[in-house]
Amino acid sequence: MAVKIRLRRLGAKKAPFYRIVVADSRSPRDGRFIEELGYYNPMTDPADIKVDVEKAKAWLAKGAQPTDTVRAILKKTNVI
Repeated sequence: MAVKIRLRRLGAKKAPFYRIVVADSRSPRDGRFIEELGYYNPMTDPADIKVDVEKAKAWLAKGAQPTDTVRAILKKTNVI
């Protein structure tokens, strides 16, 4: 099973809010996920980011692959 750390879109139209989740790569973007790691709100200035560092490091150690956007977020929060 290929596991990815990716964004799950929430919020209203033209007002996105994202949750950072661990999900099977075959599941849909807003579908089933394994665990929630935090959230990302790009609408605030500066962007509001909260990540559970311990959970994120544990999933990366298990082999979960972050998407490009999540990789950038994890670099900003010093997880990677």
